[in-house]
Amino acid sequence: MNSAFSIAIAIALGYALGCIPFAVVSSRLFGLADPRTYGSGNPGATNVLRSGNKKAALLTLIGDALKGCVAVWLVRALGMGDNAALLAGVAAFVGHVFPVTLGFRGGKGVATAAGVMLAAEPMVGLIALGIWLAVALLTRYSSLAALVAACSAPISGAVGRK
Repeated sequence: MNSAFSIAIAIALGYALGCIPFAVVSSRLFGLADPRTYGSGNPGATNVLRSGNKKAALLTLIGDALKGCVAVWLVRALGMGDNAALLAGVAAFVGHVFPVTLGFRGGKGVATAAGVMLAAEPMVGLIALGIWLAVALLTRYSSLAALVAACSAPISGAVGRK
């Protein structure tokens, strides 16, 4: 079922999920300042961690990753096919980075992209997470770890399909 209509629904669904600002939601739940007002100003888990509240940062990380996973899983569960599911995942990522709910100024999308990878290609997602963790522990730079992990994903996917 990959009609133009189902593709449009998948993209809209993915984007809507991506627009949920878990950094803002978790900060409010924990009584913290809006993460867009401190640190990097980025509504993401790394910036919420700068608040000093590890639980709020973890909730943000899980929420941001789940919205990528759920976009892929839900579209597959609705029988729209793998192509539509991947498009929904990309739309969730775009919704996180450019959310209408935050004036099109969102986060970097690292956790959401990881969620999409884990749902779409679990082995590639696990390899990317392992690479991210290794680079983050070695360098203490989450953004560098994200770039290295993202660059590794196509290689991991190609090697895994041999």
